Amino acid sequence: MKLHASVTTDLMTITAYDSGYIAVNGRHLSKSFLLTPKRLIEDWSPAGFEALAEADFAAIAGIGAPIVLLGTGSRQRFPAPKLLRALIERRIGVEVMDTHAACRTYNILMAEGRDVAAALIIE
Repeated sequence: MKLHASVTTDLMTITAYDSGYIAVNGRHLSKSFLLTPKRLIEDWSPAGFEALAEADFAAIAGIGAPIVLLGTGSRQRFPAPKLLRALIERRIGVEVMDTHAACRTYNILMAEGRDVAAALIIE
């Protein structure tokens, strides 16, 4: 599916996605990553939902965005509460959804000028 950005030329936008990849500003990524409107972090480690660890959520919390969209792969799955501790302790809101829904939601919030981060798992 292709997505088209509005007036977001200087920002990190999800421009397309399909099974096995997400494109950020036209660049295809095939491994899980973290994204904010101004930053792409490609070395986020989880290879899938089952591989999520507390360190992965600490990395998300370290971004400092007040809203996090967690894309959990091909379907919505909720992480164990202990994994979310780093976000809860910093009062960071987290919305859990499948990865493609997180891509769409990220683009909407980013285009509205919101301070948002997306943690996207690609399986």
